[in-house]
Amino acid sequence: MARHVIVDGSNIATEGRSKPSLKQLSEAVTSFMAENPKDLITVIVDATFGHRIDKKEVAEFDEAVNNNELVAPPAGTVGRGDAFVLNIAQKVKGSILSNDSYQEFHADYPWLFEDGRLIGGKPVPHVGWVFVNRTPVRGEKSRRATSAAKGDAKKKSAKPSAAAMKPMPVPKALPPGAVMPKKKEPAPAAKKQKAPDPGSGRTVNEILPFLQFVENHPIGAVVTGKVESYSSHGAYVDLGSVRGYVPLRLMGDPPPRSAREVMGLGQDVTLEVVSVVASRRSIDLKPSTKKAPAAKKTTAKKTTAKKSVAKKAVAPKKPAVKKAVAPKNAAVKKAGAPKKAAVRKPAAKKVAAKKPAAKAVGTKK
Repeated sequence: MARHVIVDGSNIATEGRSKPSLKQLSEAVTSFMAENPKDLITVIVDATFGHRIDKKEVAEFDEAVNNNELVAPPAGTVGRGDAFVLNIAQKVKGSILSNDSYQEFHADYPWLFEDGRLIGGKPVPHVGWVFVNRTPVRGEKSRRATSAAKGDAKKKSAKPSAAAMKPMPVPKALPPGAVMPKKKEPAPAAKKQKAPDPGSGRTVNEILPFLQFVENHPIGAVVTGKVESYSSHGAYVDLGSVRGYVPLRLMGDPPPRSAREVMGLGQDVTLEVVSVVASRRSIDLKPSTKKAPAAKKTTAKKTTAKKSVAKKAVAPKKPAVKKAVAPKNAAVKKAGAPKKAAVRKPAAKKVAAKKPAAKAVGTKK
């Protein structure tokens, strides 16, 4: 049975730095997936994660949230993101990838001390990410929580600290350098007909082109597309009338750190249809070594063949007409020529025969 691992994204993204990095989180998750290809991965980040990362990563973060690659807790969650991570891990009986010890919650989640339930990870220079099993560190907060759970009235309450119980703060101002997005004006009718952006959330392609593609390209079919853009965990490919998605997990074994290592923007790539999600009208693909069937070239050859057959069929008719006419004219000329020659030759002989007769008469006289 596959193990389910819950990634404390805010903790891993902040490892070794003061502010979280979406790029660091993506590299850690990709490395963990490469080492544990059979595990199910769910990445959780706290509600303020999008406000604390670099502004260059905000668009990629929003796209990952829309594609359910990252999950944030509901606003006002008691216990913040830590409680949300622990609750999910307990529900699925899974493990947690984090360097946090969750001391405030030791009394409520004793399974954290079980072997394999808590995994730590750190990036090592010239090596990459290294992951090891770890045991939560016990401290003052842990002792207070455990004592309160046992009913020791002399100790302080073992409940989570007041700060941990407060709802997530709502930012009152934008991060430095951030700009409020402009209000979107209603798009004209012509723009509404365009295929929706895959990162916008719900449907990736319009229904008619999507149905035509699925009808002509079943699962396993090989197609050719052009790399259009990258996402945090894959790349989008232009297939003509529709767009497809190539996730990192299908780009290789182990998966690459980024789609940029496998394919470049504007590059023509040969892909295989892996799955189709009708509810979102999305198409998942993977690189293929097979050659895509040249549907257009095949049609052109057939048409050329038909045209050549048609030409061959028509070509004999024209020479046939000329040949049919030529023999008749030749026959007429040949038939006429012998008649004239036949008339002239006998006439010459007759004249020659009469002259001797005339001389004979003269001698008699």
